[in-house]
Amino acid sequence: MAWILLGIAIVSEIVGTLSLKASDGFTKFWPSVGVAVGYASAFLLMAKSLKTIDVGITYAIWSGVGIIGAAIGAMIFFDQQLSKLNIIGMAIIIIGVVVMNLGGVSH
Repeated sequence: MAWILLGIAIVSEIVGTLSLKASDGFTKFWPSVGVAVGYASAFLLMAKSLKTIDVGITYAIWSGVGIIGAAIGAMIFFDQQLSKLNIIGMAIIIIGVVVMNLGGVSH
């Protein structure tokens, strides 16, 4: 269940971030509401997932997937482009998250 909560938290954070762009500096009402709801639900759900999942793993997945999701969302909704270096950087992030998850816990 914690993994599902983390997944929903990440989606909420991406929605909040994309809404932040759409809010045009908080000058547009509904996107500004999206920022508040997106980030509030993201942090609430992430906090609940931290009861079970280690902080380092949680944050690695949160930040990595969030970066990639925001970049893809920006391409779709704001017509932003990604360079080859941007794509390579995102691949490195994915590899890093996978390696951290495979590493397990050392006590």
